[in-house]
Amino acid sequence: MGLVAAVALGVVQAITEFLPVSSTAHLLVVGELLGESLADPRFRAFVTIIQTGTTLAVLVYFREDLWRIGRAVVRGLAIGRPFGSGDARLGWYIALGTVPAAVLGKLLERRIEALGNMVIAASLVGWGLVLLAAERLARHRRTLAQVGAGDALAIGVGQALALVPGTSRSGSTITVGMLLGFTRESAARFSFLLSVPIILGAGIYKLWKALPALRGEPSWRTATLVGTAVAALAGYVVIGWLLRWLRTRTTYVFVAWRLAMGLAIAVLLWKGVLPRDDEGPPAPPAAEAR
Repeated sequence: MGLVAAVALGVVQAITEFLPVSSTAHLLVVGELLGESLADPRFRAFVTIIQTGTTLAVLVYFREDLWRIGRAVVRGLAIGRPFGSGDARLGWYIALGTVPAAVLGKLLERRIEALGNMVIAASLVGWGLVLLAAERLARHRRTLAQVGAGDALAIGVGQALALVPGTSRSGSTITVGMLLGFTRESAARFSFLLSVPIILGAGIYKLWKALPALRGEPSWRTATLVGTAVAALAGYVVIGWLLRWLRTRTTYVFVAWRLAMGLAIAVLLWKGVLPRDDEGPPAPPAAEAR
Protein backbone atom coordinates (compact mmCIF):
# COMPACT_ATOMS: atom_id res chain seq x y z
CA MET A 1 0.00 0.00 0.00
CA GLY A 2 1.27 3.46 -0.92
CA LEU A 3 1.34 6.39 1.45
CA VAL A 4 -1.24 8.36 -0.56
CA ALA A 5 -3.70 5.49 -0.18
CA ALA A 6 -2.87 5.25 3.52
CA VAL A 7 -3.59 8.95 4.02
CA ALA A 8 -6.85 8.72 2.07
CA LEU A 9 -8.05 5.73 4.08
CA GLY A 10 -7.02 7.42 7.35
CA VAL A 11 -9.20 10.40 6.47
CA VAL A 12 -12.08 8.11 5.46
CA GLN A 13 -11.77 6.22 8.76
CA ALA A 14 -11.81 9.47 10.77
CA ILE A 15 -14.83 10.92 9.01
CA THR A 16 -16.96 7.80 8.90
CA GLU A 17 -16.09 6.49 12.37
CA PHE A 18 -17.77 9.43 14.07
CA LEU A 19 -20.46 10.45 11.58
CA PRO A 20 -23.45 8.06 11.71
CA VAL A 21 -22.66 6.53 8.30
CA SER A 22 -20.53 3.38 8.96
CA SER A 23 -16.75 3.31 8.63
CA THR A 24 -16.74 -0.35 7.54
CA ALA A 25 -18.83 0.35 4.46
CA HIS A 26 -16.70 3.26 3.34
CA LEU A 27 -13.38 1.54 3.95
CA LEU A 28 -14.70 -1.40 1.95
CA VAL A 29 -15.60 0.70 -1.08
CA VAL A 30 -12.61 3.06 -0.99
CA GLY A 31 -10.26 0.14 -0.38
CA GLU A 32 -11.64 -1.77 -3.36
CA LEU A 33 -11.35 1.33 -5.55
CA LEU A 34 -7.71 1.62 -4.47
CA GLY A 35 -7.11 -2.01 -5.35
CA GLU A 36 -7.27 -3.42 -1.82
CA SER A 37 -9.65 -5.99 -0.35
CA LEU A 38 -10.63 -7.06 3.15
CA ALA A 39 -9.93 -10.61 1.95
CA ASP A 40 -6.23 -9.65 2.11
CA PRO A 41 -5.08 -10.20 5.73
CA ARG A 42 -2.64 -7.26 5.41
CA PHE A 43 -5.43 -4.85 4.45
CA ARG A 44 -7.70 -6.31 7.14
CA ALA A 45 -4.93 -5.66 9.68
CA PHE A 46 -4.45 -2.13 8.32
CA VAL A 47 -8.17 -1.37 8.70
CA THR A 48 -8.20 -2.79 12.23
CA ILE A 49 -5.13 -0.90 13.43
CA ILE A 50 -5.99 2.54 12.04
CA GLN A 51 -9.13 2.44 14.18
CA THR A 52 -6.83 2.98 17.17
CA GLY A 53 -6.17 6.41 15.70
CA THR A 54 -9.80 7.42 16.08
CA THR A 55 -9.79 5.92 19.57
CA LEU A 56 -6.93 8.25 20.44
CA ALA A 57 -8.92 11.18 19.02
CA VAL A 58 -11.81 10.44 21.41
CA LEU A 59 -9.48 10.14 24.40
CA VAL A 60 -7.80 13.46 23.64
CA TYR A 61 -10.96 15.39 22.75
CA PHE A 62 -12.86 14.26 25.85
CA ARG A 63 -9.82 14.16 28.17
CA GLU A 64 -11.26 16.68 30.62
CA ASP A 65 -14.64 14.95 30.77
CA LEU A 66 -13.03 11.53 31.19
CA TRP A 67 -10.69 12.78 33.91
CA ARG A 68 -13.56 14.43 35.78
CA ILE A 69 -15.77 11.33 35.51
CA GLY A 70 -12.97 8.95 36.52
CA ARG A 71 -12.03 11.11 39.50
CA ALA A 72 -15.66 11.28 40.63
CA VAL A 73 -16.03 7.49 40.45
CA VAL A 74 -12.87 6.95 42.54
CA ARG A 75 -13.90 9.59 45.07
CA GLY A 76 -17.39 8.09 45.36
CA LEU A 77 -15.95 4.65 46.06
CA ALA A 78 -13.51 6.08 48.60
CA ILE A 79 -16.24 7.76 50.66
CA GLY A 80 -18.73 4.92 50.30
CA ARG A 81 -21.11 6.86 48.03
CA PRO A 82 -20.49 5.47 44.52
CA PHE A 83 -23.52 7.30 43.09
CA GLY A 84 -23.10 10.45 45.14
CA SER A 85 -22.51 12.86 42.25
CA GLY A 86 -23.72 13.31 38.70
CA ASP A 87 -20.28 12.59 37.22
CA ALA A 88 -19.90 9.43 39.31
CA ARG A 89 -23.30 8.18 38.18
CA LEU A 90 -22.40 8.95 34.58
CA GLY A 91 -19.24 6.87 34.96
CA TRP A 92 -21.21 3.88 36.20
CA TYR A 93 -23.80 4.33 33.46
CA ILE A 94 -21.03 4.27 30.85
CA ALA A 95 -19.78 1.03 32.38
CA LEU A 96 -23.31 -0.42 32.31
CA GLY A 97 -23.83 0.59 28.69
CA THR A 98 -20.56 -1.10 27.72
CA VAL A 99 -21.67 -4.56 28.87
CA PRO A 100 -23.96 -5.58 25.94
CA ALA A 101 -21.38 -4.90 23.21
CA ALA A 102 -18.52 -6.41 25.25
CA VAL A 103 -20.39 -9.66 25.86
CA LEU A 104 -21.92 -10.05 22.40
CA GLY A 105 -18.73 -8.93 20.67
CA LYS A 106 -16.79 -11.77 22.27
CA LEU A 107 -19.50 -14.40 21.86
CA LEU A 108 -20.27 -13.58 18.22
CA GLU A 109 -16.82 -12.51 17.00
CA ARG A 110 -16.45 -15.27 14.41
CA ARG A 111 -20.00 -14.93 13.12
CA ILE A 112 -19.65 -11.16 12.77
CA GLU A 113 -16.39 -11.47 10.81
CA ALA A 114 -18.08 -13.90 8.42
CA LEU A 115 -20.92 -11.53 7.45
CA GLY A 116 -20.92 -10.63 3.76
CA ASN A 117 -21.07 -7.34 1.92
CA MET A 118 -24.80 -7.62 1.24
CA VAL A 119 -25.31 -7.30 5.00
CA ILE A 120 -23.37 -4.02 4.92
CA ALA A 121 -25.61 -2.61 2.18
CA ALA A 122 -28.76 -3.74 3.99
CA SER A 123 -27.57 -2.31 7.32
CA LEU A 124 -26.79 1.05 5.76
CA VAL A 125 -30.30 1.35 4.37
CA GLY A 126 -32.10 -0.21 7.32
CA TRP A 127 -30.47 1.94 10.00
CA GLY A 128 -30.76 4.96 7.74
CA LEU A 129 -34.53 4.53 7.84
CA VAL A 130 -34.46 4.06 11.63
CA LEU A 131 -32.43 7.26 11.96
CA LEU A 132 -35.02 9.02 9.78
CA ALA A 133 -37.80 7.79 12.07
CA ALA A 134 -35.88 8.96 15.14
CA GLU A 135 -35.40 12.40 13.62
CA ARG A 136 -39.11 12.68 12.87
CA LEU A 137 -40.42 11.27 16.16
CA ALA A 138 -37.86 12.37 18.77
CA ARG A 139 -38.65 15.21 21.17
CA HIS A 140 -35.03 16.39 21.61
CA ARG A 141 -35.47 17.77 25.12
CA ARG A 142 -33.33 15.71 27.50
CA THR A 143 -29.70 16.55 28.28
CA LEU A 144 -26.65 14.51 29.30
CA ALA A 145 -27.33 15.29 32.96
CA GLN A 146 -30.62 13.38 32.70
CA VAL A 147 -29.12 10.04 31.58
CA GLY A 148 -30.35 7.16 33.76
CA ALA A 149 -29.50 3.49 34.09
CA GLY A 150 -32.27 2.45 31.70
CA ASP A 151 -31.09 4.96 29.11
CA ALA A 152 -27.50 3.74 29.38
CA LEU A 153 -28.54 0.12 28.96
CA ALA A 154 -30.78 0.89 25.98
CA ILE A 155 -28.06 2.91 24.23
CA GLY A 156 -25.61 0.13 25.12
CA VAL A 157 -27.85 -2.36 23.30
CA GLY A 158 -27.77 0.02 20.34
CA GLN A 159 -23.97 -0.07 20.53
CA ALA A 160 -24.09 -3.88 20.53
CA LEU A 161 -26.27 -3.88 17.41
CA ALA A 162 -23.50 -1.90 15.69
CA LEU A 163 -21.37 -5.05 15.75
CA VAL A 164 -23.17 -5.86 12.49
CA PRO A 165 -21.05 -4.29 9.70
CA GLY A 166 -22.67 -1.31 8.04
CA THR A 167 -24.70 -0.31 11.10
CA SER A 168 -22.33 2.39 12.46
CA ARG A 169 -21.63 2.51 16.19
CA SER A 170 -22.22 6.24 16.39
CA GLY A 171 -25.28 5.91 14.16
CA SER A 172 -27.02 3.28 16.28
CA THR A 173 -26.21 4.90 19.63
CA ILE A 174 -27.17 8.42 18.52
CA THR A 175 -30.39 7.05 17.02
CA VAL A 176 -31.36 5.25 20.24
CA GLY A 177 -30.48 8.34 22.26
CA MET A 178 -32.71 10.50 20.09
CA LEU A 179 -35.57 8.00 20.40
CA LEU A 180 -35.19 8.29 24.19
CA GLY A 181 -35.78 12.03 23.90
CA PHE A 182 -32.23 13.37 24.17
CA THR A 183 -31.09 16.34 22.15
CA ARG A 184 -28.94 15.47 19.16
CA GLU A 185 -25.80 16.90 20.75
CA SER A 186 -26.43 15.15 24.09
CA ALA A 187 -27.05 11.83 22.32
CA ALA A 188 -23.80 12.27 20.36
CA ARG A 189 -21.78 13.28 23.43
CA PHE A 190 -22.97 10.26 25.42
CA SER A 191 -22.31 8.09 22.36
CA PHE A 192 -18.69 9.23 22.26
CA LEU A 193 -18.17 8.80 26.00
CA LEU A 194 -19.78 5.35 25.85
CA SER A 195 -17.43 4.38 23.03
CA VAL A 196 -14.27 4.81 25.10
CA PRO A 197 -14.23 1.52 27.10
CA ILE A 198 -15.40 -0.69 24.24
CA ILE A 199 -13.25 0.72 21.45
CA LEU A 200 -10.23 0.95 23.74
CA GLY A 201 -10.59 -2.65 24.91
CA ALA A 202 -11.51 -3.98 21.48
CA GLY A 203 -8.78 -1.90 19.88
CA ILE A 204 -6.05 -3.40 22.09
CA TYR A 205 -7.40 -6.92 21.54
CA LYS A 206 -7.67 -6.52 17.75
CA LEU A 207 -4.29 -4.81 17.58
CA TRP A 208 -2.73 -7.85 19.22
CA LYS A 209 -4.46 -10.14 16.72
CA ALA A 210 -3.70 -8.01 13.65
CA LEU A 211 0.00 -7.27 14.11
CA PRO A 212 1.23 -10.73 12.98
CA ALA A 213 -0.25 -10.12 9.52
CA LEU A 214 2.19 -7.22 9.02
CA ARG A 215 5.27 -9.15 10.08
CA GLY A 216 7.83 -9.02 7.27
CA GLU A 217 5.82 -6.31 5.47
CA PRO A 218 7.75 -3.03 6.01
CA SER A 219 5.76 -1.03 3.44
CA TRP A 220 2.48 -2.10 5.05
CA ARG A 221 3.78 -1.24 8.52
CA THR A 222 4.76 2.24 7.35
CA ALA A 223 1.40 2.73 5.64
CA THR A 224 -0.39 1.58 8.78
CA LEU A 225 1.49 4.05 10.99
CA VAL A 226 0.71 6.90 8.58
CA GLY A 227 -2.96 5.92 8.30
CA THR A 228 -3.29 5.69 12.08
CA ALA A 229 -1.73 9.13 12.63
CA VAL A 230 -3.96 10.70 9.98
CA ALA A 231 -7.05 9.03 11.49
CA ALA A 232 -6.18 10.46 14.92
CA LEU A 233 -5.64 14.03 13.70
CA ALA A 234 -8.62 14.11 11.35
CA GLY A 235 -10.81 12.33 13.92
CA TYR A 236 -10.23 15.08 16.49
CA VAL A 237 -11.45 17.67 13.97
CA VAL A 238 -14.48 15.59 12.98
CA ILE A 239 -15.68 15.12 16.59
CA GLY A 240 -15.75 18.87 17.19
CA TRP A 241 -17.43 19.53 13.86
CA LEU A 242 -20.17 16.95 14.45
CA LEU A 243 -21.03 18.25 17.92
CA ARG A 244 -21.30 21.80 16.56
CA TRP A 245 -23.44 20.60 13.64
CA LEU A 246 -25.89 18.72 15.87
CA ARG A 247 -26.49 21.76 18.10
CA THR A 248 -28.46 23.52 15.39
CA ARG A 249 -29.03 21.04 12.55
CA THR A 250 -30.82 17.76 11.90
CA THR A 251 -29.40 14.37 10.88
CA TYR A 252 -31.26 14.24 7.56
CA VAL A 253 -28.02 14.69 5.60
CA PHE A 254 -26.67 11.51 7.20
CA VAL A 255 -29.89 9.65 6.41
CA ALA A 256 -29.50 10.58 2.74
CA TRP A 257 -25.81 9.67 2.88
CA ARG A 258 -26.57 6.20 4.27
CA LEU A 259 -29.30 5.48 1.75
CA ALA A 260 -27.12 6.59 -1.16
CA MET A 261 -24.15 4.56 0.10
CA GLY A 262 -26.26 1.46 0.65
CA LEU A 263 -27.68 1.72 -2.86
CA ALA A 264 -24.20 2.30 -4.31
CA ILE A 265 -22.79 -0.81 -2.61
CA ALA A 266 -25.76 -2.88 -3.79
CA VAL A 267 -25.16 -1.74 -7.38
CA LEU A 268 -21.41 -2.43 -7.13
CA LEU A 269 -22.17 -5.90 -5.82
CA TRP A 270 -24.67 -6.50 -8.63
CA LYS A 271 -22.15 -5.34 -11.24
CA GLY A 272 -19.42 -7.52 -9.73
CA VAL A 273 -17.17 -4.58 -8.83
CA LEU A 274 -17.32 -5.62 -5.17
CA PRO A 275 -17.24 -9.26 -4.04
CA ARG A 276 -20.57 -10.53 -2.76
CA ASP A 277 -18.98 -12.02 0.33
CA ASP A 278 -15.73 -11.43 2.19
CA GLU A 279 -13.52 -14.46 2.57
CA GLY A 280 -12.84 -13.61 6.20
CA PRO A 281 -9.65 -14.34 8.10
CA PRO A 282 -7.75 -17.53 7.27
CA ALA A 283 -8.45 -20.52 9.49
CA PRO A 284 -5.81 -21.22 12.16
CA PRO A 285 -3.54 -24.26 11.79
CA ALA A 286 -4.98 -27.45 13.23
CA ALA A 287 -2.45 -27.36 16.05
CA GLU A 288 -3.78 -23.97 17.16
CA ALA A 289 -7.48 -24.76 16.84
CA ARG A 290 -9.48 -24.90 20.01
